[in-house]
Amino acid sequence: MNEKDFKSWRKSLGMSQKDAAKALGLKPRIIQYYEKGERNGEKVKVPRSIRLACYALSQGVTDYNGPKEGEEVNDR
Repeated sequence: MNEKDFKSWRKSLGMSQKDAAKALGLKPRIIQYYEKGERNGEKVKVPRSIRLACYALSQGVTDYNGPKEGEEVNDR
């Protein structure tokens, strides 16, 4: 996910930068860095954990507390 993809993801969900920060548990400034693709002239990549969280949010998942009792966990 590059900076354009990240911004497109946010806009596709109708979120402001502040909304996206809250949903991802980040500070709004971090969202700005991800969308710009840099911080203080240094390249910034969207971490895998954030990419996965973006996917989950786009699928309607807002929280996850682990598998339910008796639910099989698939190790991939």
